[in-house]
Amino acid sequence: MFCNEFDIYLIQSLFCEKRFDLCSEIIEGNLLLHLLFPQDVALFLQEFNAPDIFMGVFAKSKCPRLTEICVGILGNMACFQDICMSISKDENLGQVLLQRLCDSDSPTLLETSRLLLTCLSQPEVANVWVERIRESPSVYDCVCFIMSSSTNVELLVKVGEVVDKLFDLDEELMLNWIKNGTCQSVGPSIDDSPEELPDFKIVPCILEAAKQVRSDNPEGLDVYMHILQLLTTVDEGIQAIVQAPDGGKETWSLLYDLVCHELCQPDDPAIIVQEQKTVLASILSVLSAMFASQTEQEYVKMRKNMPLIGSLIRILQYMEGCGKRSVDDSKKSKQDETGKAELHEEDFHLKILKDICCELLSNMLQELTKENILEGLNQGHLNEQTCSCAFQNLLPLYFTSVESFLEVLREADQTLADNLEKRFPSLKVHT
Repeated sequence: MFCNEFDIYLIQSLFCEKRFDLCSEIIEGNLLLHLLFPQDVALFLQEFNAPDIFMGVFAKSKCPRLTEICVGILGNMACFQDICMSISKDENLGQVLLQRLCDSDSPTLLETSRLLLTCLSQPEVANVWVERIRESPSVYDCVCFIMSSSTNVELLVKVGEVVDKLFDLDEELMLNWIKNGTCQSVGPSIDDSPEELPDFKIVPCILEAAKQVRSDNPEGLDVYMHILQLLTTVDEGIQAIVQAPDGGKETWSLLYDLVCHELCQPDDPAIIVQEQKTVLASILSVLSAMFASQTEQEYVKMRKNMPLIGSLIRILQYMEGCGKRSVDDSKKSKQDETGKAELHEEDFHLKILKDICCELLSNMLQELTKENILEGLNQGHLNEQTCSCAFQNLLPLYFTSVESFLEVLREADQTLADNLEKRFPSLKVHT
């Protein structure tokens, strides 16, 4: 039940005798070893060279559960900074752990991903792992294989968090993975790795993983949308999305469907935008980048995207509701410094979402024709209330876009255009 010196000595002896079955039974029966344990237990395990014992397990054991448990224990030990540094600086152990990403056992893959994420989250050793992964091409193939083929949602989320962290830490690595579509594994030969891996491209793998997690794990969807958003921060990433064989249609269709049919829906309370602000910001950022770079693609034609304009305006309406609620709450209660900090962070993320939403909306409004506007009016996406909300948020920064839209609106519905001019006098002066 409790980890002690006898357990460690017994595990060492059984390992030397290659009795991996009994090793596994002892470790599995020792609850303290695979629960999150205090630092003194982690130091105790390090003192008795547990990482070296586990290295031998990885090299010789054919028992998946034993491998999984040993990686999990290392992951628990890595939660403590000094031990994490020791594990990370061991080059042999580092390479062996990266090889576990090519394991065919999902629980082992999950524990390996958790361990990598723990190490990447430690600033003192993050660069060690980034460099190690950059120099191990097989990691790209194994990660893409998991994202494109696994149906294990928990594993997909954890692998997504690793990729998200890697891309956030190192743009060079992200660029290498973007360009790596025809890369073959050149890393160490691994007996239990998937055979004859295909040539992976990063964007389709991300999309496949996002589809798997979208229904069961909102946090996982958030992670994969942020990965896509990180790709759009470099030209090569945008091109990887829009120059796919389908011209980016699959990416646009998935994101469009999420915004128009799943997130921030008409029957949701306005406060939902607070819960979904980060995933919405990522999605809209990618849509905005695609819209700006692929205006000739059929899927971005405005006649197909009037519901998206309606959804963008609804997001802005919900944010206005959240803004009023935040002001009311701050007036009603005396907040301590922590409360003020949390409120400021919420407002900061909402502002990011608003900025991205307004940028995309302004670009789309400029592309509307008279026929598009008539369709939007008939479908209920455009009316005096929604147009007023759009103008309120777009002016004065996007004055040119609003003015252009108003000119076309006047051709479609003179009365509505006149009413909007009355509500926004600055527009009337320039007409």
